[in-house]
Amino acid sequence: MRRIFGWMPAIAAMVQGPWGGKNDGPDGDGQKGGGEGGPRNPWTQPGKPSGGSQKGPSAIEELLRRGRESFGPGGGGNGGFGGMPPRGAGKALWPIAVGIVIILWLVLTSIHRVGPQERGVVTQLGRYSRTLSPGISITLPAPFEAVTTVDVEEIRTNDIGSAAAESENLVLTGDQNIIDLAYSVRWNIRNPELYLFQLSDPDTTVREVAESAMRAVLASVTLDEALGSGRTAIEQQVEQKMQEILDGYKSGIRIQGVAIKQADPPTAVNDAFKAVSAAQQEAQSYLNAARAAAQQVTAKAQGEATAFDKVYEQYKLAPEVTRRRMYYETMEGVLSNVDKTIVEGGNVTPYLPLPELKRKAQAATPATEASSTGGQ
Repeated sequence: MRRIFGWMPAIAAMVQGPWGGKNDGPDGDGQKGGGEGGPRNPWTQPGKPSGGSQKGPSAIEELLRRGRESFGPGGGGNGGFGGMPPRGAGKALWPIAVGIVIILWLVLTSIHRVGPQERGVVTQLGRYSRTLSPGISITLPAPFEAVTTVDVEEIRTNDIGSAAAESENLVLTGDQNIIDLAYSVRWNIRNPELYLFQLSDPDTTVREVAESAMRAVLASVTLDEALGSGRTAIEQQVEQKMQEILDGYKSGIRIQGVAIKQADPPTAVNDAFKAVSAAQQEAQSYLNAARAAAQQVTAKAQGEATAFDKVYEQYKLAPEVTRRRMYYETMEGVLSNVDKTIVEGGNVTPYLPLPELKRKAQAATPATEASSTGGQ
């Protein structure tokens, strides 16, 4: 703006023409001229007399002077480069500004700080040069060398077939059954230069490798193993297979683990699958009850066999005594349920209805208790 306004007076003087403006036109008596009534000098500045002892600068000189002022001290003026304020003794500040810009460019593009969990991959004119360790490092300024920092300790997670997804992730098992599977893969960067230059899209590559490895492993197991009993083994096999594939790609990625979050039958057959599962659980409960009964019978038989072995040991030591004792114990067990009492002859009545009396006494006792309760 300063340059534009500085040039405007000179441009206006040139536009007025060699004979001045409208105020320098014909006088009252119709004659053209200046203050003396004659023609004006076309190269004098407007408002300045063309003759006499005092002569002012011409319009061309004034135009050149203003142009020199706009270009700084080198052009003979007192201003700085591009309108910058001058230094002392009429010196411009633009060399200092250029020097500051150069220093900032060197500092910002040559000194790099790499964090403890990071590695700096240096490219020289777009080609891999070296890898920087954590700390402060110095490289050539841009665009000769560029540094890309990569976090090698961060654990990244890819969720495949999430339970919140609308579509199902159907996988075929080894026994020709289909399950809806959801799992996650955890991984980090082992080699930053391979990670940056060998894979164009690492996240997509890890996802596709995980799906391929999971389907290959599930094709060799049964439905029951996939639903619960063999999950741990499946996760370990998928992790190993993924690492082998990614190492073959030279991806620079380390698989930290695979976790199965969901393993359910498809929605279309979920009700039938639940009915089958309930029947299997009921059958398993019956089997468990049968095994428990068999164990009880076996334990009882083993106890009786042990007791018989002990009796046999005693029988070998004293056969007659043992035989008599066994006879008495057997007769006691048999006669205890018979309604007859046998006694020896003599002065005793041959038959007494003792069992009948006993039954009557037992029957009378509950009746007495019932009557006493009702009276209360």
